[in-house]
Amino acid sequence: MGGAKAYETETIATADDTIDADGDIVLTFQQAQGEARKRFIALRRAAAGLPAEAGPYTVRSAIEDYLTWIEAEGRKSVKDARVRAAAMILPRLGGVECAKLTSKMIRAWRDAIAAEPARLRTKKGKPQQHRQIIADDDPETVGRRRKATTNRTLTVLKAALNHAWRERRVASDEAWRAVQPFREADAARSRYLTADECRRIINAAAAEFRPLVVAALQTGARFGELGALTVRDFNPDSGTLHIRKSKSGKERDIVLTDEGTTFFRGLTAGRSAADRLLVKANGERWGTSHQSRPMRNACEHARIDPPVSFHTLRHTWASLAVMAGMSLMVVARNLGHADTRMVEKHYGHLAKSWIAEAVRAAAPRFGIEGGNVAAMADHR
Repeated sequence: MGGAKAYETETIATADDTIDADGDIVLTFQQAQGEARKRFIALRRAAAGLPAEAGPYTVRSAIEDYLTWIEAEGRKSVKDARVRAAAMILPRLGGVECAKLTSKMIRAWRDAIAAEPARLRTKKGKPQQHRQIIADDDPETVGRRRKATTNRTLTVLKAALNHAWRERRVASDEAWRAVQPFREADAARSRYLTADECRRIINAAAAEFRPLVVAALQTGARFGELGALTVRDFNPDSGTLHIRKSKSGKERDIVLTDEGTTFFRGLTAGRSAADRLLVKANGERWGTSHQSRPMRNACEHARIDPPVSFHTLRHTWASLAVMAGMSLMVVARNLGHADTRMVEKHYGHLAKSWIAEAVRAAAPRFGIEGGNVAAMADHR
């Protein structure tokens, strides 16, 4: 039909319905599946113009076979795995023969990746761009993020090598099995501001920067999301703020409190719908990293020590909302997350005093009365 290729079949072996499998002529169902996968990978390699299985089996070969396999399995992780492999695995390890990989070699690669600055999107054919570390970046936070990224990339590498080992392309998995990811790289952030600190930082912020601080504390929105807002994105009737461009690429509506609605109503009064909602005193848009110095100055004047980044205002909104009893799903929706996992991991910081109050209010009681033993006064 319409020039479609003819359907082709190939007999791999005989099923073990009547006689026991010998792994060669007669196969079990699992053996047949494995052989079918090998044939499928071979065909895909040939169609892509890749060399047949001749010569040393390299990390590049293992990555290619693994990507082909997870794509055939319909796994959503294939796109992320392909990007990570191309950017961080293949340039350094692609030409290494899998049989010659050592734990020391993999650890050296892991540590080198973690030491690099974060990569930025770069046009094809242009030199790779990296994120510049700015003055108010917390070195510990930057290091943790890089280690977390490296751990995810290490997972892709080990998955590809394990697939090669299961398919008997590699004799041993000892080299990479001994390499562990960085510990506590994904530890939840714990820094947030108290309500009193929020009031102090609002009062201490420069006049042109103050609306941006208040907007962040009222919404939990990211700096980039706030900078992209226009007047029409605020709906005073529903008390919502529409985020058209988010980190995930999806739109969402942030539900505001009465206080938040009043704030944005005052911010939009008498302005054109197309006007940028939050701008500098000279009318220019807040650009990348423009919040860094004003935030640092506000922390200094408000005596917030150690100083916090603008993103901490997002953590603050979520943390205070959770401690006030807001549903984790509602918090997640306002922040733009698909489920509650990120909220539980990064934004559900519960103060110890709040936990104690919650336990004392809701923990079970059994009607146990005190005995007839009284504590003696301490006369020391």
